[in-house]
Amino acid sequence: MTLTGGDLPRRTLVLGLGNPILSDDAVGLQVARCLKAELAGDPWVEVDEDFNGGLRLMERLAGYDRAVIIDAILSGAAPGTVHLLSAGSMPTQRTVCAHDVSLPTALAMGRRGGLSLPETAEIHVIAIEAADVMTFGEELTPAVAAAVPLAVQAARQALQGDAHA
Repeated sequence: MTLTGGDLPRRTLVLGLGNPILSDDAVGLQVARCLKAELAGDPWVEVDEDFNGGLRLMERLAGYDRAVIIDAILSGAAPGTVHLLSAGSMPTQRTVCAHDVSLPTALAMGRRGGLSLPETAEIHVIAIEAADVMTFGEELTPAVAAAVPLAVQAARQALQGDAHA
């Protein structure tokens, strides 16, 4: 069970982001699929996949107390590097969209509009460094595929409160 320090359950969303047909961009989806069966028995945790960022991502977070978002990133690090980020730090493929607002901006707008959203400190972003997010294909590159177990472990740690962004 997912608990706070006061032993009260918190609704948690684990959300894998990506495009399933753009090679490494699908890594967030792959990590979410690995976690789905493992977390199926926890009534306070929902594991899902999504393809959107910006305002739609903010809307998806509404009603949850905390979130673990898993996505691909292109920061210049070695492919397969797993980054532990906060919602306001370095942008991933879906937390910043060319045709939409960034996740921090979307969260601020949602809060001003009265939506119940996780506090920024309660949103953990696990970003896996991609090698290729432009090639049509359903396979991850080898370095990114090898990082999936590390990202799964990072998500587990975030759910236990051990991850530090």
